[in-house]
Amino acid sequence: AEVGSSRAASVRRPAQSRVVSCLTSLLAMVAFLPTLAALLATTAGTAEVKSTNIKYHEGLSREAKWKSVGHMGVTLWMTGLSGSGKSTISVALEHALVTKQPRPYFVYRLDGDNLRFGLNRDLGFSPEDRKENVRRVAEVSRLFADAGAIVIAGLISPYAADRAFAREVHKNASLPFVEVFVDAPLATVEERDPKGLYKKAREGKIKGFTGIDAPYEAPEHPEVHVRTDLKSVAQSVNEILAHLDQVGIHLKPHFRTLDEADSEEACKAS
Repeated sequence: AEVGSSRAASVRRPAQSRVVSCLTSLLAMVAFLPTLAALLATTAGTAEVKSTNIKYHEGLSREAKWKSVGHMGVTLWMTGLSGSGKSTISVALEHALVTKQPRPYFVYRLDGDNLRFGLNRDLGFSPEDRKENVRRVAEVSRLFADAGAIVIAGLISPYAADRAFAREVHKNASLPFVEVFVDAPLATVEERDPKGLYKKAREGKIKGFTGIDAPYEAPEHPEVHVRTDLKSVAQSVNEILAHLDQVGIHLKPHFRTLDEADSEEACKAS
């Protein structure tokens, strides 16, 4: 009997050890989940959320919002050197979409200079500040596009990695993102110099100026590439409009049917 009892105990001990080992591994995995989530968020192009005790609240669906405005949301990311024509083309494109169509489109223009008077007023032009500038504009663009707006975001955004981040923000949200390279040679933009900034940069009065003593990493595969030294503003705008047609942001229009109560009310009103 004693031999049988000792055998049973010896069998139970390895089994118990395996259970304890499995539980220890499971607890370790659970403890690692927050770290894993942070790593996944980082690799997905989003920073770790520092706030705690928060919850994401769902509201009206994206489809319902897009249906209400009659078209999909999309972000047009206008990048190029200072003086290349980003703001000029953005304003002309805004007018073309809002005032020159059979019906107006829902458009919001995010101008890099304008944003530095408010949202980005605390940012300068260091590489770190430029990165944060792009991050903020990318997130705001995503929100507007989700609401159904055609977002025209015009800012130099000289670093390819930062523009890739902006694209990733939209990709992760399943929103269309169109990079528009507003291109003109350095000699051309220096000749234009609408703000007198190139002159100041050449004189050493401005440091870290893109194209002079700070780099501009030109897009390698933009969806739209407009050469403003070769094309007029109207031609550049039309090229962007043609691409928007290709993206297919239009929703099939349909009318709300009239029910009996509505028809009776309409007849009484007449």
